[in-house]
Amino acid sequence: MAHLPGTATPPPGAGIGGASPRQAPHILSGRTYAALDLGTNNCRLLIARPTPDGFVVVDAFSRIVRLGEGLAATGVLSDAAMDRAVAALAVCADKLRRRHVTLVRSVATEACRQAANAAAFVQRVYRETGIALEVISAEQEARLAVLGCHALLEPGEGPALVFDIGGGSTELILIEEGEGGPHILEWLSAPWGVVSLTETEPRDLSTRDDLLAAYGRMRARARDSFADFAGRLGARDGVPRRLLGTSGTVTTLASLHLQLPSYDRRQIDGLIAPVAAMRDISARLSAMSVVERATLPCIGHERADLVVAGCAILEAILDIWPAERLGVADRGIREGILRTLMARGPARR
Repeated sequence: MAHLPGTATPPPGAGIGGASPRQAPHILSGRTYAALDLGTNNCRLLIARPTPDGFVVVDAFSRIVRLGEGLAATGVLSDAAMDRAVAALAVCADKLRRRHVTLVRSVATEACRQAANAAAFVQRVYRETGIALEVISAEQEARLAVLGCHALLEPGEGPALVFDIGGGSTELILIEEGEGGPHILEWLSAPWGVVSLTETEPRDLSTRDDLLAAYGRMRARARDSFADFAGRLGARDGVPRRLLGTSGTVTTLASLHLQLPSYDRRQIDGLIAPVAAMRDISARLSAMSVVERATLPCIGHERADLVVAGCAILEAILDIWPAERLGVADRGIREGILRTLMARGPARR
């Protein structure tokens, strides 16, 4: 088995929505809310009930569906990808029924924004599962991600950069904290995510030199796509001093950094990781074959071919906005949705 050395101290546990996992949170009511996020790579569901300081999760589901696989080349969602997504959404629909969810919001992101057959896919999903997917804009996606994870930012002065490395896009959001929550100063949705960027390179790379060359090209593509945004930040003197990442890329690298034998959200969500360690792990992964990466804990076969593109995007961000520490969040769009739903009250779904 391949091994990536590293040392770190796990963070104190942080419950979703602010509730400590060491305490039994007081449930405010019997109302149950749900947030479903169908991305380019993953289908994720979170079902929760409100508590005085946030919410407590009562059920969850996550499955890699690769909805956007081949989308960049064809412009449409493939039949196989749609079948995988519908199968996962059927599981979600069953959970929504069994948990007697009061209010649910189901969103789809970059793959459905791009695909020419997205409308037909959304109709199929509703017909076969009863789930009404809402294709949200990149700006809505960025706002929900910030709302869901900004509480994990390190204390400090000045603006902070929150980023979400998705399957089909990467959202960069410069925020300033204030009374009433975070204020978005600038944002960008770049067209590269772990699926779309992976598909720009050949799949049959075998030598170390070829692997490193491909990694360098992916890193340059991502960096170029961030250049105008970096210029806007520089022009307004909005250079971020703190970084917070919410995505499978940063949580996976954080797991390798802590040498976890299997993924443990309680040790990852809220971790502050040294940037040097995250860069070192990224460099090591970029020189490994897919087979070697698949043997690593917390990566496995499902992520082995995509994680390097995520590393390239992360390093492109760190190339432009160097920092010593990186905040890691295992929360984002779904948590942002839940907060907005709970603020609205108990309207029936």
